[in-house]
Amino acid sequence: MHHLQHLVEQYGYLALLIGTFFEGETILVIAGFLAHRGYLQLPWVALVAFAGSYAGDQLFFYLGRRYGPRLVAKRRRLRARTRKVLRLLHRHHLPVALGFRFLYGIRTVTPFAIGMSGLSPWRFLLLNGIGAMVWAWCVGALGYAFGSVAESLMGHLKRYELWFAVGIAAAGALLWLVTRLRQRDE
Repeated sequence: MHHLQHLVEQYGYLALLIGTFFEGETILVIAGFLAHRGYLQLPWVALVAFAGSYAGDQLFFYLGRRYGPRLVAKRRRLRARTRKVLRLLHRHHLPVALGFRFLYGIRTVTPFAIGMSGLSPWRFLLLNGIGAMVWAWCVGALGYAFGSVAESLMGHLKRYELWFAVGIAAAGALLWLVTRLRQRDE
């Protein structure tokens, strides 16, 4: 267990940054849980998650803006998901631009589609920043609260913390797999 603590303390923030750059809900919940356990600090967890998510979504926005139509024309699944997001954007522009991180299943394609939508880069920079900060604090705090609830239910949590972290990761992986299988069937 001491080895796990050392790994988390040494690489936890870097893993969080990389994980949130690409998607990140599961890794952020785990980081929040680990902050409750004292291995990470919740303000740093939120800040690193914000940075990773913000940077990743800015990149995907610019990829959509620059290469979107060409990439969508070549990939049938990407085309279907992008159309879905563009329809949502047409009806609910501001809420989607602010809250897409909370829309599991289309979270990763949304900044790409927003880039294709013609939204001003400066406007997306602002909306993305607000959305990333809210998401980082909410999801990080959810993981922290999960640690608190688990500790109150289980008492001495130290001997179960690895199992809780693995359980959260497994639940996240299962949710990801179910979403991918659904998208493949569409």
